[in-house]
Amino acid sequence: MRATLLHGAHDVRLEDVPDPVLQLPTDAIVRVTAACVCGSDLWGYRGVRPVKEPRRVGHELVGVVEEVGSQVTSLRPGDFVIAPFALGDGTCAHCRNGIWTSCVRGAAWGAPDKDGLLVDGAQGEYVRTPFADANLVATPGLPDDALVPSLLTLSDVMGTGHHAAVSARVGPGSTVVVVGDGAVGLCAVLASRRLGAARVIAMSRHADRQAIAREFGATDIVAERGAEGAAVVRDLLDGVGADAVLECVGTRESMEQALDVTRPGGYVGYVGVPAGGPELPIGTMFSGNLNVAGGVAPVRTYLPELLAEVLDGTINPGRVFDLEVPLGQVGEAYAAMDERRAVKSLLRPQA
Repeated sequence: MRATLLHGAHDVRLEDVPDPVLQLPTDAIVRVTAACVCGSDLWGYRGVRPVKEPRRVGHELVGVVEEVGSQVTSLRPGDFVIAPFALGDGTCAHCRNGIWTSCVRGAAWGAPDKDGLLVDGAQGEYVRTPFADANLVATPGLPDDALVPSLLTLSDVMGTGHHAAVSARVGPGSTVVVVGDGAVGLCAVLASRRLGAARVIAMSRHADRQAIAREFGATDIVAERGAEGAAVVRDLLDGVGADAVLECVGTRESMEQALDVTRPGGYVGYVGVPAGGPELPIGTMFSGNLNVAGGVAPVRTYLPELLAEVLDGTINPGRVFDLEVPLGQVGEAYAAMDERRAVKSLLRPQA
């Protein structure tokens, strides 16, 4: 089969690799029908996280079950499934507590599992999925192709934006600021409105992303950054600051921006993958009673409730995909996001 490997900065290649096979009785083989490039994939692509040797990449996918192991009971060949970006066994204490990303037997796409067996990267034609019963969420029948982009967001960005909102305690009547206008930030806008926020301020400098933020329910757009941006936000909120601020970037500057616009006693929900050394100013947080919560989003926990609303048309997070290319053009998918010509690139392995 063909799969994407990251060789180094600005060097992604589609290569022939061995077809995956069932390794354990709890495995399933899935034919990938749609995958995508994540903003976190760009850290390696840009060289921020050096690549020591070529590695499989991609952690967001939907597809069709091709084969199941002898102990898989909830799935059968032909099922259309959504796979979370982090894989858990569904039975350990952390999974039972809803934090699947800390599973003691967990696995990551594109890397060996705890048994030393490779789990294929999602940006390929097929994947072996460990703990298939626990991880793969089947839809009721084969969905219409128009729904596929929104279903794909449930593997990561919609669940991650939702985690930011939940961590920041967004609820009915909340005032919210979203720092970051990538796919996660835009989904955080949608998640905040879904949870009842009365006002959502999206911090964005880009007209195309501002338009999606508005469509998702942003009531205000702030293009300024730093102290100027904080001043504009506080002016919009009568000088008080926001109840909840969702940090969806992961840099020192984005965290500072988030804390600067949080009201005393308010919450920052952070889900940006750390890059560039974000640090917390404990003195500032102490004096302002500022609360910070978040981390790696346990999207498998949120998948069922969000799936129901995608299927009934309540939410349409697939709008974050503004570029679709066949897998053979994966280099363009990365370059377009790196150069901000695309918010999020969708890959069609079978195209």
